[in-house]
Amino acid sequence: MSIEVSYKKDKIAGTVKLDGSKSLSNRALIIRALCPDHFEIDNICASDDSIILQKLLSQSSDEIYDTGHAGTCYRFMTAYLALKEGSQVLTGSARMKERPIGILVDALTSLGADIEYMENEGYPPLRINAFDHQKSISKVSISGGVSSQYISALIMIAPTLPEGLEIIIEGELVSRPYLEMTLKMMGYFGIDHTLEKNKISIPNQAYHAKDILIEADWSAASYYYSIASIKQADITLQGLFKDSWQGDAAISEIGKKFGIETTYGKNELTITSNPDNRSQHLDHDFIKEPDIAQTVAVMCAANGVEGFFTGLQTLRIKETDRIDALKTELAKVNASLYKLPPKMSKKSGNEYYGIAGKASAQEIPVFETYKDHRMAMSFAPLAMLFPIQIVKPEVVSKSYANFWKDLASLGFDIQELA
Repeated sequence: MSIEVSYKKDKIAGTVKLDGSKSLSNRALIIRALCPDHFEIDNICASDDSIILQKLLSQSSDEIYDTGHAGTCYRFMTAYLALKEGSQVLTGSARMKERPIGILVDALTSLGADIEYMENEGYPPLRINAFDHQKSISKVSISGGVSSQYISALIMIAPTLPEGLEIIIEGELVSRPYLEMTLKMMGYFGIDHTLEKNKISIPNQAYHAKDILIEADWSAASYYYSIASIKQADITLQGLFKDSWQGDAAISEIGKKFGIETTYGKNELTITSNPDNRSQHLDHDFIKEPDIAQTVAVMCAANGVEGFFTGLQTLRIKETDRIDALKTELAKVNASLYKLPPKMSKKSGNEYYGIAGKASAQEIPVFETYKDHRMAMSFAPLAMLFPIQIVKPEVVSKSYANFWKDLASLGFDIQELA
């Protein structure tokens, strides 16, 4: 299925009630499964990933657990199932079988878990057998250059381990705010920990049941900042907190470069914009918030803002290779994402990318989504400039099922194509 999306007004205004954060919802679900007592989770995310995780956590032992495309679910379930009785098979989609899991498996087996690779070494699917006992070792080392989800998976089970856990992080930690989000949520449920520069220590202890309200998703909010960067806007987004645990809240600061101001109310915010006040250049390191990199790349292209980005290394191991996907799709509107010469990285060792060109189209561009929800939603704001087509728009259900409905409520014209 494909859709054609357009927007014909000069300004945009309205109110959108955002769904709960997928990241927060999935962490709360794992913690509830590990907690001795039940608690309520209010405003839980209605995304495919959270629905899948709820289903998997309700399954009995000795069954096949299939996460589909849900990478967060796979990583969290690997650690969770490592502590369960019985023997379980944890599998996923064809793309999931291409996404590495060896770093997490190695850490778990060093603690005493019994995990086997069923196909290719280092990749799903896995057979996870009953955890016998924790080895005397209660310390693991893990590279900070991998997805923080590996570390979050480990630290959420850490309090339930007989000897607790100490994690040594080697090198620079990518996506640090996601790890801090996990620790803050664990603290909400009574877990004590110490976090030093490269070490996390969590003793054995019990989670305490406590009802929780899940904040709305800041990565979902980022698409409205992108919309507001293109035309004058007055949009209220409900469900967001000023003091957020989510690293993607950085979009409110990035928005200032595009002439966007954020005003906070009680559990909501309003974004107003004057695109004439935008900057002509944006430098940003996405190491702490990689999930909004696609949004900001398209924002730059939509506005003709020159971008200079780093911290994109984890984008290659997401639902698709997001760097290659961005290159391909931006080229369809005469914009480009390109890797800067290695000499730019001599001192830092980082990779740098540039964004150039202002989006334009003589014919309606047709954007592929690569089975990636963020590709669909990141490119949707370009409909403010000219009509666009999105192939397989249903992929948004992975994290934001009501995305197209919410755009329509703001005046976007969305037509299903044969």
